[in-house]
Amino acid sequence: MEKYASVLFDLDGTLTDPGKGIRNSVAYALDKMGLPKQAQQELNLFIGPPLQEGFRRLCGLDEKQVNEAVAYYREYYQEKGIFENVVYPGVEQMLQTLKNNGRRLIVATSKPEVYARQILEHFCLAPYFAYIAGGNLDGSRCTKSEVIRYALEKCRIKKGTGCVMVGDRKHDIIGAKGEGIASVGVLYGYGSREELVMAGADVLAEYVKDVTAVCLGNG
Repeated sequence: MEKYASVLFDLDGTLTDPGKGIRNSVAYALDKMGLPKQAQQELNLFIGPPLQEGFRRLCGLDEKQVNEAVAYYREYYQEKGIFENVVYPGVEQMLQTLKNNGRRLIVATSKPEVYARQILEHFCLAPYFAYIAGGNLDGSRCTKSEVIRYALEKCRIKKGTGCVMVGDRKHDIIGAKGEGIASVGVLYGYGSREELVMAGADVLAEYVKDVTAVCLGNG
């Protein structure tokens, strides 16, 4: 396996499990708008894609309604949902091992960058990363391809070899391919094996320790 000098990580479903906070925030938004409640399985589909896309595609809302739903979502999320979140077991050890072995670690998430920084600082994970790249609160730079491109530019990384994107959803894999870098699909998050294979993940990692092995060229 290739040894990667730079490793980009998705946040939700890859470093932390944000399920409870995202589900509660979406449910709060739908309730405030008088829309039907959704089952947990349906709410889980909001984890990974840009938030606007979730409300647009999964709830069938028009742009005005999407903006309203996002505002209500953030009303709950900023107060409670952001910390209804847990770090996956083994993640900090993985980050420590990769950093000790000279890997440059970067976060590339569709979540607004300001929230990503808050979460990583809250869980004392921020120091492991050379840069934390995310979307904007106004909905711009929210696709994974845009965020990856932004992260590569900020860190002055050339596309091609020596860099890999690690994530749990098809958006991570498709975004990596669009920017010409390798990808690792993790199976402990919210994306299925079928989703990641169909998206074209270069490697699948069942456990956190497998991500470490792949990124060090041992997987």
